[in-house]
Amino acid sequence: MRIIAGKHRGTKLTAPEGLDTRPTPERVREAVFSMLESGRFGAVLRDRTVLDLFAGTGAMGLESLSRGAERVVLVDNHPTALDTLRANVEKLQAGAHTQVRAGDATRWHERAQTAAGVVFMDPPYGTEAWVPALEAALRTGWIGDDTVVVIETDKRERTEIPEGFEVLEDRPYGRARILILGKVAAGPEAGDVP
Repeated sequence: MRIIAGKHRGTKLTAPEGLDTRPTPERVREAVFSMLESGRFGAVLRDRTVLDLFAGTGAMGLESLSRGAERVVLVDNHPTALDTLRANVEKLQAGAHTQVRAGDATRWHERAQTAAGVVFMDPPYGTEAWVPALEAALRTGWIGDDTVVVIETDKRERTEIPEGFEVLEDRPYGRARILILGKVAAGPEAGDVP
């Protein structure tokens, strides 16, 4: 597994042995970043903060950093994943722009300094843990009006999109399904002149 593009292109990332961590395959990462950098969702990556929940190896967040994100926050609660995250941040010498946080993404409580441009969520398949994680990230200010949320699930999982969000993209990649969500734009208030 390696960084695909940007200033750290080609750098191999450490991935723990076994099935506890399931890194997003390179072809899926490339597809996701092609969508994010296309301009379709606005300027969500370059010079922005990125939050990577259920970060695992940190591949999505560190790829963002390589492609121009200003700051990346990597969150996981598994000790092996945390060790891997720290090793990968050190390998990229990215400590000045990266924070590794031990925590449960479904109960994430750290308040955002500013809303993220992108929030990545890749929870264990079949858990639908992205739903409470989405609510926690929204409640703590990580998700703003122009934030895009990229979720990887098993394509067989039933998905009910929480109120206040809309599907911007929904694509299958082998066993995986990539959902890109955005906040529903607020309509005019009663009495507002169009």
